[in-house]
Amino acid sequence: MQKPSIPKGTRDFSPAEMVKRNHILDTIIGIFQRFGYLPLETPAMENLSTLLGKYGEEGDRLLFRILNSGDFLSGIERHDWTSGDLTRLSSLICDKGLRYDLTVPFARYVVQHLNEITFPFKRYQVQPVWRADRPQKGRYREFFQCDVDVIGSHALLNEVELLNISEKVFSALGIDVIIKINNRKILSGIAAVIGEADKLTDMTVAIDKLDKIGLDNVNSELRSKGISDEAIQKLQPVILLKGTLNEKFSVLEQQLKASSVGLKGIEEMKTIFNYLDKLTLTHAVEFDLTLARGLNYYTGAIIEVKARDVSIGSLCGGGRYDDLTGIFGLPGVSGVGISFGADRIYDVMEEMHLFPEKTKATTQVMFANFGLQEEIYCLPLMDNIRKAGINAELFPESGKLKKQMTYADKKNIPFVILIGENEISSGLAVIKDMKSGEQRSIAVKDLIGELNKILFSVSQNSTDRNFK
Repeated sequence: MQKPSIPKGTRDFSPAEMVKRNHILDTIIGIFQRFGYLPLETPAMENLSTLLGKYGEEGDRLLFRILNSGDFLSGIERHDWTSGDLTRLSSLICDKGLRYDLTVPFARYVVQHLNEITFPFKRYQVQPVWRADRPQKGRYREFFQCDVDVIGSHALLNEVELLNISEKVFSALGIDVIIKINNRKILSGIAAVIGEADKLTDMTVAIDKLDKIGLDNVNSELRSKGISDEAIQKLQPVILLKGTLNEKFSVLEQQLKASSVGLKGIEEMKTIFNYLDKLTLTHAVEFDLTLARGLNYYTGAIIEVKARDVSIGSLCGGGRYDDLTGIFGLPGVSGVGISFGADRIYDVMEEMHLFPEKTKATTQVMFANFGLQEEIYCLPLMDNIRKAGINAELFPESGKLKKQMTYADKKNIPFVILIGENEISSGLAVIKDMKSGEQRSIAVKDLIGELNKILFSVSQNSTDRNFK
C-alpha cells in the first residue's frame, strides 16, 4: 500500500507545533484588538469573477480553481477542448477558486455590505490563503495571513497606527526586525523627473533588487527595460541616497521640486515620522527609497518588515490604497492595511529558538493515577484547579508509575501531582518537578495557591530567557 502524503507546499501541524502557532496568532490578535480592530472572516472560496484580474497575469496563473460540482463537462463542446484556449476552458468548468489573499475578499465584503458598515471601518482577518506557487523556504502554497486594515479614512494617523502595531507585534514575539517605509508618490515623482514616467514599474522593480544584485546589475536591468542612459544617470544619486532622515528629505525636495506628486509624498512621509517621534519604539523605522512592493496596487505609503537575523523575505507588508473597492464598482474609498505572514514568523521563531517554553505543553499539571479511590478523590480537586485557570489532566488508567511519568515527560508537562492512599489520609499532595526531579509535599488546601506561584515563576523565567 502506498504511504499517504500531502500536497507539496502544504504542512501538517502537530499538537506541539499548533501550540506554537497559536502563540503567534493569539499574540497578533490580542494586539489588533488592543488597537480597536474587529474580526472578520470570509469564505475560503470566492467566485472566480471576484478573483480574476485583481492580481495581474501572474496572480491569475497562481489561483487554485475549483471544478464545478456535478457533471462539470456538460455543455463543453469539442472545439473547446481542441482550441487550446485554456483560459476559456477553465472558465467553463470552474466558476469558483480558493482565495489568493484576504484583501480582495475584504474589498468584496465592503461593497456587498456597504450599508451595514460604520466608517472608518477597522477590521482584522486571520485566515489561510492559497497560491499555486513553487514551494521554497518561507513560501508555501497554503499559508496563514493576519491582515489589519482601516478603510474609509485618508488620515495619516492610520499609517502611524499600523507601524505601531507592527512594532508591538514583533516586540511581543521577541523578533529583532527593521521596519521600512516608502511612498508611491515619491517613486512616481522620481520616474517623472528623470523623464521615464511610463517606466515606473520597471524602474522600481529594478531598484528593489539593489541589496541582492548590486548597483551595476540594477543599472543593466534598467537599460534592458528601455530606460535611457541619461535617465539612469539622473537616478544614481537617488538610488544611493544616504544621510539622516532630514538630509534625505532635503535632497529629495530639491530633486523633485518639479513634481507636485513627489513633493506630496515627501510631505506625507514627514508627517508620519513626526508622529513616530512622539512614540517609544523598540525597532527602527527606516525611510527606504528602494522599497517598492506592488506598485500598481498602492497609492501612498508602502510598509515592509524584515527580520534582521534570518534571511527569509518580508514578515509583514502593506500600504495605502486609494481605490480598494473600485475594482467592484465603488471608487474613491481609501484605506491602508498591513499583512503579517504567520508561517514565515513561525519559521523565524523556530530557527531563532524564540518560542517561550510554556508553549511546549498545553497541560501544566498532571495527576498521577493510583487507582479508583484516588481517582474519586482527585476529580473534584482537579476541577477546582481548572476553575483557577490551570490546565490539568488526570492520567486515565492506574498502573505503573514509570509509564505515567514517561507520558508526562513526552508531553512536556512540567509538574505531576502524586496523591496516593497515604496522602489522602494526611491531607497532603506531592508536587514533582519533571525538569529537576525534585518532590515536595504540601497541604491540599494550599495546592492551588502553590501551583499558581510555581507556574508564574516558570513563566517569568521563560519570558526572561526568550525575550532578552
